[in-house]
Amino acid sequence: MGRAFEFRKARKMKRWSAMSKAFTRIGKDIVIAVKEGGPDPDSNAKLRAVIQNAKSVNMPKANVERAIKKASDKDTKNYETVLFEGYAPHGIAVLVETSTDNNNRTVANVRSYFTKYDGSLGTSGSVEFMFEHKCHFRIPAEGKDLEELELELIDYGAEELFLDEKDEDDDNSVDGIMIYADFQNYGAMQSGLEEMGLEILSSGFEYIPTVQKELTDEQREDVDKLLEKLEEDDDVNNVYTTIKEDE
Repeated sequence: MGRAFEFRKARKMKRWSAMSKAFTRIGKDIVIAVKEGGPDPDSNAKLRAVIQNAKSVNMPKANVERAIKKASDKDTKNYETVLFEGYAPHGIAVLVETSTDNNNRTVANVRSYFTKYDGSLGTSGSVEFMFEHKCHFRIPAEGKDLEELELELIDYGAEELFLDEKDEDDDNSVDGIMIYADFQNYGAMQSGLEEMGLEILSSGFEYIPTVQKELTDEQREDVDKLLEKLEEDDDVNNVYTTIKEDE
């Protein structure tokens, strides 16, 4: 298996901290999608993708419809996606992906977390080169042949496919196939899957580390203090690191 498979396996061990946080993230994504392409998912591919993601985390349909209506209001602020880069203790590179309607607040908060927990906030490009920016799609696995599907999707930019077993804690979860591609091929992959009539369960973007560093238990505790504080912030969507996870 490739790097995306190992990354996915490690990430699945870390469930989203709370369903309310997942709903908050989806709500922001809806605002961004509607502001960019309008409230009709039939003509707004980005909004279609967000609605799929809302279903994957069991966000009620009424919540989605309410968020779309609110996002359509011209007085509703848009969110800016901002990527922060820095180092945690023990030389661990950290990428912090945020969506914010107040950049000054977000910058101040993120900087304070790095400072408080013995890290350092870097400049743009200081650690991003240690990660590959990928897009991913999850489709139902039933009735699919991985090798045949891979051959069909290579032309759309697919780089790695693998079986992603259902979440045993979610009664609505199903076995899926994860498809990874370069982030620039997101639109082509989405169009290709839709043209083939394949249901997209969820999709998104991730930064996959190209280098990783092992830590002792004590060192990991130092780093986790910073990571936990970052992940608690409402403006933070995802936190990526170069920590080598246990097999």
